[in-house]
Amino acid sequence: MEIKLLKTFLTVAKVESFSRSAEILDYAQSSISAQIQLLEEDLETKLFERLGRKIKLTAEGRKLLIYAEQILKLDAEAREIISDSPLPKGTLRIGASESLCISYLPPLLKEYRRRYPEVEIILKLGGASELCCWLTENSIDIAFYMDRQISSEMLTAETLFDEAMVVLAAAEHQIVDKIPISPVDLTGMDLILTESGHSYRVVMEGILTAAAIRLGSVMECGSIEAIKKLVISGLGVTLLPRVVVEEEIQNGQLIDLKWQGPDFQIKNQVVYHKHKWLTRALKAMMELIHEVYTIK
Repeated sequence: MEIKLLKTFLTVAKVESFSRSAEILDYAQSSISAQIQLLEEDLETKLFERLGRKIKLTAEGRKLLIYAEQILKLDAEAREIISDSPLPKGTLRIGASESLCISYLPPLLKEYRRRYPEVEIILKLGGASELCCWLTENSIDIAFYMDRQISSEMLTAETLFDEAMVVLAAAEHQIVDKIPISPVDLTGMDLILTESGHSYRVVMEGILTAAAIRLGSVMECGSIEAIKKLVISGLGVTLLPRVVVEEEIQNGQLIDLKWQGPDFQIKNQVVYHKHKWLTRALKAMMELIHEVYTIK
């Protein structure tokens, strides 16, 4: 299998479009189709199928995807090892929670790009469980996310700082009269929380279950901005990092309910695989992180 063909395959697999892949790789669309055909002939199997206007991987294509990512990663590592350039190049694949992407990460990534403009940054958003899975599968190089302290035989987690969490409601919500609140005050209340399995939702549900609190309903939403809008409209109570709601608290759209229950113990952490080969790009990111934060 040629590296060029695998790169084309990986691009088509990610964007699910021959025409879009041609734009990204600066090839004619006919060249993309020809390269995929060559790869399919070499492997003697069909890698893509058309479903209406969309292109999807076949079962065999999904199997190849895992190996293609590993092969291209090893190719990049080999090229870096024999390169004479001391400056980081190549690709840095970063996973992060949405909370960090809209708060702490932008200035860090901006400084990294200023220092190392030849490194291509690929950013994937996900919850804690997804990020751990991506690290284990080696589909990302490093992850930033909020969670309780991670303990894993396969992953190394460094705490950047503790994250202040707040329980919130709209100013006109009935629970505001009970400030400060404890878990029992949420009895019968409707909650608006992040997706199932998300780190601080898991913590909140654990606290309420331990206190035997019976809620009204739980509305699940995958967007922090959408959660804020729903809570502001009076539809329920939520738990979010203070850093993403500071503006709404300041202008009175959201009220900090002064939580008096167990501490959420959410920490911002940088995580990577214990057996991960540290490319120059990844080493440079770790050095910048240690410049910006006091690692615990």
